[in-house]
Amino acid sequence: MEFREDILGAPYEAAELPLRRDAEGEVSATLVRRLVPGSERAVLYVHGYNDYFFQTNLADHFTALGFSFYALDLRKYGRSLRPHQSPNFVRDLAEYDEEIDEAVRIVREVDGHRQLLLNGHSTGGLVGALWAGRRAGRGLVDGLFLNSPFLSMPTAPAVRTVGGPAVTAIARLSPTRVLPSSLNPHYTHSLHKDHKGEWDFDLTLKPAEGFPLFAGWLAAIHQGHRQVRRGLGIDVPVLLMASTASIATTKWHNALHHADGVLRADDIAAQGPRLGRHVTIVRIKGGMHDLVLSGEAARTQVFAELDRWLAAYLPVDETEAVGEHA
Repeated sequence: MEFREDILGAPYEAAELPLRRDAEGEVSATLVRRLVPGSERAVLYVHGYNDYFFQTNLADHFTALGFSFYALDLRKYGRSLRPHQSPNFVRDLAEYDEEIDEAVRIVREVDGHRQLLLNGHSTGGLVGALWAGRRAGRGLVDGLFLNSPFLSMPTAPAVRTVGGPAVTAIARLSPTRVLPSSLNPHYTHSLHKDHKGEWDFDLTLKPAEGFPLFAGWLAAIHQGHRQVRRGLGIDVPVLLMASTASIATTKWHNALHHADGVLRADDIAAQGPRLGRHVTIVRIKGGMHDLVLSGEAARTQVFAELDRWLAAYLPVDETEAVGEHA
């Protein structure tokens, strides 16, 4: 493993993480990092669906607090997607455990950080929460920050009850069958500076129309949601943030700049207590789906709430403080 300058440029570095082959051939993930020299605190960010790491304002905030910043582009996403692969495709969300485990090993054992926060957005929030539940009791992470985690399908309960088993049956027979996608291109347009947003990112890695929606991937999401409803037993403090409002629209609407245009924020908040026994739920007025890319007032609130929670539940390691005063 070798870190080289990332596509974002210095001070970001990236390294390829080789993983076990699957039915499509060679597989790898990508670990991006921005180190804070001498820091023993770190955060590991996991992106959402149809996404990759580009949120440098998030990294700026964490590094200003003294955290080394790491981000994973999961297998078949963003920097890790290869021509022979079906974009974003897995048959079980537990497949991502391999790259998360390896990233955590590098952060802790190779780079020597003693305190680690796992930060997941949208599907990355679901993936990270499931991983943390499976790894409970091992002391691998000290807390979770979940930004609009994908804990529930943005449909009525009756539709989920019927749709989940149907998708699972299709996936069992034809996991790479392409299903009709409800991805709203206006959400990406609300973010990108060339459309109606303020952010710059690669539209080939995060296309507005998205990638094909595979039955196997959607079945894996339904399975993950069932696990959430049963309870995950995460044994570290969790900060869950969601917008105060959602919008479902197939046309452009200015409310996309002030609400979650992808998921149902109320449903996200309702599932929060099932994650573990120590969950803080914060609703962000005017928040977009990716809360850290919201308008200035909303993202200022996001970072203020994050700082307050970090001070309470992930303070500077006491052994560091002792060393400073010894």
